[in-house]
Amino acid sequence: MRRFLSVSIAASLVALVLTGCMVPQWQKPGMPQAEVEKGMGKPTVVVPLADGGTRLVYSQQPAGQQVYHMDFDAQHRLTRVEQVLDTAHFFALRNGVDTRDDVYRMFGPPAKVEGVYSFKGDIWTYRFMDNTFARRAHVHIDPQGVVQKVMFTDESLYIREPRR
Repeated sequence: MRRFLSVSIAASLVALVLTGCMVPQWQKPGMPQAEVEKGMGKPTVVVPLADGGTRLVYSQQPAGQQVYHMDFDAQHRLTRVEQVLDTAHFFALRNGVDTRDDVYRMFGPPAKVEGVYSFKGDIWTYRFMDNTFARRAHVHIDPQGVVQKVMFTDESLYIREPRR
């Protein structure tokens, strides 16, 4: 258990250092985009919005469990910050309609890309917190790049010590 805590604390510190000094959910509406990018660093994904604004996607995958959308208006002022790595946003994916690109724009790159014998295509896996439970969302994307289903599994938080 002590090793688990040490590894968790070290990983948290590294993630904090790598994401810069700013914390996404603490940003205030009206903040200039250049100031946010200076503090947060380069976004994982940049998505143009229909109203002429921009969405910066900051992903903490593969080790972290959050993905933040930071929306800016056409004048490059922050209008909204939202953490989207949750069951509600995964349930909003439309099987047979949404594409690999839609998933990428919503969540950024996955923590892991897998394949299984029983599904022809890729499975994009994202790590996230569901209330207080560590979970994984598995987005099944067929060879044509279309989402076919989303499944969830629990993630084990414990690191087993090797048997001696």
